[in-house]
Parts: sequence; C-alpha cells; structure tokens
Amino acid sequence: MTSRACAMARQVLLTVLLSAAAASAQTADQLPSWNDGKARQAIVRFVERVTAEGQPDFVPVPGRIAVFDNDGTLWSEQPLYFQLQFALDRVKAMASDHPEWTSEEPFASLLKGDVKAALAGGEPAIMKIVMTTHAGMTTDEFDRIVRDWVRSARHPETGRPYTQMVYQPMLELLAYLRENDFKTFITSGGGIDFMRVFSEEVYGIPPEQVIGSSGKTSFAMRDGVPLLMRAPEINFIDDKAGKPVGIHQHIGRRPIAAFGNSDGDLQMLQWTCLRPGPHLCVFVRHTDAEREWAYDRKSSIGRLDKGLDAAADSGWTVVDMKADWSTVFAPVR
Repeated sequence: MTSRACAMARQVLLTVLLSAAAASAQTADQLPSWNDGKARQAIVRFVERVTAEGQPDFVPVPGRIAVFDNDGTLWSEQPLYFQLQFALDRVKAMASDHPEWTSEEPFASLLKGDVKAALAGGEPAIMKIVMTTHAGMTTDEFDRIVRDWVRSARHPETGRPYTQMVYQPMLELLAYLRENDFKTFITSGGGIDFMRVFSEEVYGIPPEQVIGSSGKTSFAMRDGVPLLMRAPEINFIDDKAGKPVGIHQHIGRRPIAAFGNSDGDLQMLQWTCLRPGPHLCVFVRHTDAEREWAYDRKSSIGRLDKGLDAAADSGWTVVDMKADWSTVFAPVR
C-alpha cells in the first residue's frame, strides 16, 4: 500500500471513530440518567439498528411503535395505585351526599380511615369504589375533577405531587425514542380518561396515544347541549391479555418495542417480541428500596413473577432500577 493510500485509510478510520464517538456522546446526553450497563446498551443498540437505513433491521418510520405501561413503568405505583388513591379521596369528597355509606362496605371502612379493611374485599371492592366514584357525571366534569386532584393531591410518603412521581430515566427514554421517529403510546390497566388528563403535559404523549381501561359512556342531550355521560359499568379492561387487544384496536400496528414492570404487562411483551423481525422488550424491576421501593415476585401491587421468568427464557431486557438508573425521580418543579 502506498503512503498516500495509507493516509487515506487512516483518514477514513479516523472519520469512522469520530462519528462513533459523536454518536455515543449524543446518546449519553440524551440518556444522562441511565448508567452505562446492559440495559442502556440494549436500548441504544436496538434504536441504532432499526433506524439505520439500508441495514437488515431497518424499520420505516410508520412501523416504529413503542408502547409503555404507566403504573410502575413511567411513574410509581406504591403504596397504592395512584388512580385508586384518587378514588379513595373521591369517596371522602362525595360522602356528604351518601349517608348510606356509613353502613355500606367498602365505603364505611374508608370513611373510618381503615383502607386495609375496605380493600380486604379484593377486586370486587375496588371495582365498586372505582365505578361509584368515576361515574354519574359527564366526561368534561370528570376531566375537571381529575385536573383539580392532580394539582392538589400529594403522595403520602414523599409529599410530591403525583405527577412528579415520574421516573426521570423514562422521560429521557421517551424523548430519545421520539427523536428517532418513534411514536410512543401508553397502554395501561389504568383508566384511559384519567391518564389522558395529564399524559401530554407529563410525558409528551397526546391523549389520542393513550390506551387504558374504560367504563361505558353514552351520548345525551341536556338543554340542547350534547354530552357524554359516564356510566357505572365496565367497557374494557386494558390489562394482561387485554393489552394486545387494546393495542390492536387503537393502533392497528404491532409495536416493535414494549416496556412494562409487572405480570400484567406480560402478554403485551409477548405480542411485541415473540415474532420474527427486530423488537425490544423491557421490564423495569423495582430493586431500589432507598430511592423508591423494592418489590417483585411476592408483591400484591405490581407483581413481577412470571414476567421475570419469561424475560430470562426469551432474552428480554430487565432494567435493575438500583444499578441502571443514576437518578430515579425527575427534579421537583
């Protein structure tokens, strides 16, 4: 090889190395709260593969769909799911209009301050609380009630507004994916109308990209004004096997990336990743008792048991909150 050819080869190599370094630095700037471990590397490698035009795993922009669970994945879920706390607060606010609740469970226990006894009835008790406190009003009225609660309510242990119990690394991840032309969706067991109130302000996810559980709604006219009325009946539960169904009905495309934290997200990850083609499935594992909470296989809230086994069997990515995140919560605003 001539000296000129050698110089050209060195220049090409230097250019490649500088480009790689620049890309690495740019990603570090975009994901500053992620430690440089296997989880972050898996995410970055996946994004680089599917956005590299002309490469085998390239995915055109319309196919870049990423879905995220909400509770325990984008924000905390302990010691109670936040929407359940909203419902409990609504019971207190509505109690003066319901004197019968003083002797009717689960409301009687709630009004005595005994949440444990009220929830001892399990899912039927929870559904009764949620249906009663979320229905009998228009969709606009419900929207205003949620907005007022979000502004005033505080987490019982941290004192933060609930919308500031959001994970900073996940906010960075959402932004990173969108900068690479992904469309990001929430698909959660939580109420669709509840989450739509704050999803755009908190996550940058517009309401039309939120999928969740819902009650039945009907059209009505009141004094010549068209309204949508919320009924105390279940319409759709967006949890477990319901999540792939909700994704299909709302999006019409199968995601190539899915992020969850519990067994309730397992079927969503299976729908996303147990198929040919490029894909990424991630479980967030709560391992940080000091900065958040530590729980997984035996937790009554956000149990991650079957999902951990499936991740190990399928080679999915598991984010260890304690090891992989240098910061947990976004700064208080």
